[in-house]
Amino acid sequence: MSAVCVIPARGGSKRIPRKNVKLFAGQPMIAHSIRAAREAEVFRRIIVSTDDDEIADVARQHGAEVPFMRPLAIATDFAGTDAVNVHAMTWLAEQGEAASEFCCIYATAPFLQAAYIGEGLKLLRLNEATSAISVTTFSANIFRALNIDERGRAVMFWPENFAKRSQDFATAYHDAAQFYWFDTAKYLAHPRMFTADAVPVVIPRHLVQDIDTPEDWEAAERMFAALWCRGITPQACN
Repeated sequence: MSAVCVIPARGGSKRIPRKNVKLFAGQPMIAHSIRAAREAEVFRRIIVSTDDDEIADVARQHGAEVPFMRPLAIATDFAGTDAVNVHAMTWLAEQGEAASEFCCIYATAPFLQAAYIGEGLKLLRLNEATSAISVTTFSANIFRALNIDERGRAVMFWPENFAKRSQDFATAYHDAAQFYWFDTAKYLAHPRMFTADAVPVVIPRHLVQDIDTPEDWEAAERMFAALWCRGITPQACN
């Protein structure tokens, strides 16, 4: 296995304090991402990039490595994921362990499934692409989106779409915020999370919940409970 997993997990979350190690479904949040990465069986190393000692300890307890502590310069509120990826890939190359492909998995993806990680690597290689990213469909028709104007009135962004049928619109997708596969050499030449030739890995909407705010967290808990009540755990969902 030549691929490497990188899980960015900064300690300074503001909107949900300590969210990367906060318990979700009985486990620290980051443990779910580590579990999916391990179950995918495509990585020779699963590396957590963090600036936080507690996160590092939790990551190790659940089967990931923390071979370095993230430099403070790329652990600020304004540091992007690309800087974290470049640092990790550069560090590996300096150790003589350069990876041909790597997957950036977010630490707050409790519904992530190993099968989709594997599919992403397969699609990356099959299409000889720079990246393969997780996406899902919007729950509402974005082409009929509304805006609240300066008068406090609801107005359509595109009024010309009002009379069109739903089936006349193209299906719209958004970033599922779960994982991003990259061809390392191509990525390092132009480091950016979204590349011009990105291949989509479509994730069912019921397995996607971005977690940035307390409301997002509550929504994810309700999703987990709904699956659990049906006798399905996120680890077994397809």
